[in-house]
Amino acid sequence: MVVRVFVAIKKKQQDVVRFLEANKIEFQEVDITMSEEQRQWMYRNIPPEKKPAQGNPLPPQIFNDDRYCGDYDSFFESKESNTVFSFLGLKPRLASKTEP
Repeated sequence: MVVRVFVAIKKKQQDVVRFLEANKIEFQEVDITMSEEQRQWMYRNIPPEKKPAQGNPLPPQIFNDDRYCGDYDSFFESKESNTVFSFLGLKPRLASKTEP
């Protein structure tokens, strides 16, 4: 017998959280396994065209207040194209310049 642990979702969640922390973006982590109310809110507020054909959408799902931003794949694409602030509905931060 082999014990197998599938961790892709946890890694995705950690990836999002690490990015937000590294960029000093305030956020609230919501554990839907602990709150049926929060889980149902998440399901209700994902646009129908963004829901999977079968089953429920899996976390991480990202919102800015009540505005749906996207899922992990959308987050990852925005990270790769350097558009995460736009994806999150935030104003881009200007890079600070250091004086010589």
